[in-house]
Parts: sequence; C-alpha cells; structure tokens
Amino acid sequence: MRIGLAGAGRIGARHAAALRKLPEVEAVVVADADPGRARELAARLGGGTPEVTALDAVEGLFSAGLDGLVVAAATDAHATLVERAVTARIPVFCEKPLASDIDGTFQIVRAAAGAGVPVQVGFQRRFDAGNAAAREALASGRLGWLHTVRSCSFDPAPPPAEYVPTSGGLFRDCLIHDLDLIRFVTGREVVRVMAVGANRGDDFFREAGDVDTGSALLILDDGALGQVSATRYNAAGYDARLELFGSKDSVIAGLDDRTPATALPDGDQPKTPYGGFMERFSDAYDAELRAFADVVAGRRANPCPPEEALEAFYLAEACELSMREGRMVAVEEVRR
Repeated sequence: MRIGLAGAGRIGARHAAALRKLPEVEAVVVADADPGRARELAARLGGGTPEVTALDAVEGLFSAGLDGLVVAAATDAHATLVERAVTARIPVFCEKPLASDIDGTFQIVRAAAGAGVPVQVGFQRRFDAGNAAAREALASGRLGWLHTVRSCSFDPAPPPAEYVPTSGGLFRDCLIHDLDLIRFVTGREVVRVMAVGANRGDDFFREAGDVDTGSALLILDDGALGQVSATRYNAAGYDARLELFGSKDSVIAGLDDRTPATALPDGDQPKTPYGGFMERFSDAYDAELRAFADVVAGRRANPCPPEEALEAFYLAEACELSMREGRMVAVEEVRR
C-alpha cells in the first residue's frame, strides 16, 4: 500500500510515524507547502521499510500512484486537497475540518458521495478506548436511560496568536470534537443548543472575535441533556473527559492518574499530567489510521464519513450563532 501525506507539520509528522507501523504500508510519500519541511521529515524517519520519500510539491501527490492520501495540511487547504483526491479516485483521510464553512463541507459530502470514494474524517476521539467503552456501556443498557452527558476539552496553554483569526472560533476548532463525540457515543441527535463564551485571558482572542472559554447546553432528541465546555487556559495539563449519567449507573472516560485534577480534601495530585491532545489520544491516533488502512483495503466500512463531519459542523455553527445572539438555537436553523 502506497500512502501519500499532505502536510509535514506537527500532526503530519505524527501521522507519518503511525503509518510506518502499519504492515500494509510499503511506502509513505510526503509533501508540504514548504518542500524543506517535507524533506526534513523524510530524512528524520530514515530508511528501512516502509520507505519514506519527499516530493518538492503537493501537486506531485496526485501523480504518485497512491492507494490512499492522508491530509494534514493547513486548514485552508483541506477542501481543495480532498476534492482533488476524490476526483482522482484516491481514498482520503482528512484531519478536521474538511472545509472552513458549512457550504464547503456540504460540497465535499456531495463530491465524495457522487464519486463513491471514501473520505474518512479525523475525529480521533471516536477511537479512544475509554470513549468506545462508554458507548458500549450505554448501548448495552448498563446505564439505564441517559439523562446527562458531559464532555470537556481543556488545553494547557493557548495557541499562537496568529493561529486564532483563522481557527474558525472555539466551537468550530475545539469543541467540535466534543459535539461529534456526544453524537457518536449516545447515538442521538442534538436538536437545540444554548452557548456562552468568555474572555479572561489574552486580548488576541477578543481582537479576533473569538473567546478563550466556552460552554454549551445541548438538548438531545430523546430529551437527555448534554454539556460541552472548553478553555484555552488549563495550566494543570490537558484534560479531555466524557461523563455519562444514567438512571442505573454512571461512567467516566478519560479519568486516570494523569488527569490534571486533584481530588479534595486529601486526594493525590496527578502523576504526570497530559501535556497535550496528541499525548492524551496517542492510541486513538494510531487506531484511526489503522482503520483508514482497512478502509483503503476494502476490509471495513468508513468509520467516520464526511456526513458525520457535516453534522458536527452544524452543531458548532449553531453554538456560535447562539453565543453571538444570546439565545437558544434550533440546529435546523443552520442546516442546509
């Protein structure tokens, strides 16, 4: 299997290392908008099997005889790269978001469906063992009927100031993972949202029209309540947890001796708090690329098709609208 990689930055390098572990992968072909960065990544991964080579331009990926393409380039390049791959009938794994807006995402959904080419979206939390176990606990009836679900994403430090204006905002950039996860784990749809945001940290969030902390109340289609929350300022460490509360039992995913929270009055502090999302979800990142290899080989159905990304984008868009207008928003208001 010959896999292309568009993007040699932090997440691209992580994916390249994961691809090299897959027995099906015989070659990884790397390209980046900065050719030097692609060459450096290829040199760092060294020789051996699978072979890792670098191209001088991303354009070259589409004539490199690929069996699949992993897109980890800059966000504003995702839509073009995915559409080109679909046109060339190359299966694609793409980091979220597929596009910077709903219309662009909807266009990719149509293009992929029309071509019959699988496009797997990188919502890695679906592949986290704890989240998968929580989903199974709910589906099995162990929890009874669900009344409350909560998910959080607390970053230990804010991103660079230059990233924020093009990030899409806290709900589209960060909380979209929590919104997708709640749909995935519960198997229910969110029908209404009420979102709020706050700026307590650096001014560059406010200057970009964004918030550094946000939360939303979700009403699911069966009457259960959900809550998502995120912040760019959680110096204790990276914290991503999912909590399900049912009529019979309650479970928590993401709670272990590295969770950056201390139980009071006499609880132990975390041993070594998670430093970031790639560390917290390391196994999940590996698992989603193993799944992509299976998709490329035709061994399994697409576990996260673009339609799922579109639904998550609708929820993030509804949250942004709710926050801006200070009212509850029905998801149907933003749906195309």
